[in-house]
Amino acid sequence: MIPVVAIILFILGTIIASFVGVIVCRLGTGQGFIKGRSSCDVCSATLGLSSLVPVVSYVLSDGRARCCGARISPVAPLSELLLGGLFVLSYFSLGLTLSLAPFLLSLSLLLALVLYDLSHQILPLSLLFVFIVSSIVTDFLFSPSLSEFSSNILTAFLIATFLALIHFVSRGRAMGLADSPFAFGLALLVGHPAFTGFVFSFWIGAVIGIVLLLRRPVGSRMGVEVPFAPYLAAGFLFAYFTQWNLTTLITGSP
Repeated sequence: MIPVVAIILFILGTIIASFVGVIVCRLGTGQGFIKGRSSCDVCSATLGLSSLVPVVSYVLSDGRARCCGARISPVAPLSELLLGGLFVLSYFSLGLTLSLAPFLLSLSLLLALVLYDLSHQILPLSLLFVFIVSSIVTDFLFSPSLSEFSSNILTAFLIATFLALIHFVSRGRAMGLADSPFAFGLALLVGHPAFTGFVFSFWIGAVIGIVLLLRRPVGSRMGVEVPFAPYLAAGFLFAYFTQWNLTTLITGSP
């Protein structure tokens, strides 16, 4: 039987993801996040409460807006399901501990950064700063000793420095400079699997990049520009929740 706490956290995750979507849409537009009713992206009609229930509203409306019948992007319900699932996985990994709250906060900020990067190809500095602070607090609470916390800081710094070097050597063509502090926060969020997660990020990016290139129209010479932040997030979180060790995977030794 699924624990009641897990169900509550899943619902909480979907609600927070819905609010994160509002932040991503309104950040930098001058609109507030708390005040102001949500409206349809197509006809600008004010949405009622029945249209704002995470996941459920999308399913019951068959993915169409109730006001005008326009097709709704599946990004919102998918992100709600994703964050809800991550909240549940976090609970099973950490339990109801002191470190669970900042970890869930970091996951929420991470979702906001990834969605914003997918929409605008940039990471907002305000969200990035809060994410890094939250990740530092999380790693400090996770670390059993000050020496391990210092080691995690060093690992995160080395990963961030490597990405910064890629940015400067490629003159910004390979990746944005903001990916460096973003990876720093991710490394602190996951702790000791950081290096494995870093490698996974490049593997995931390579596979998806090849797929995108193969799907280009025949004869097209245009490049494929995809933000790297989603790959970083996927790689680090995959390493954290699986707890796979890269050395073990390569050598096959326990």
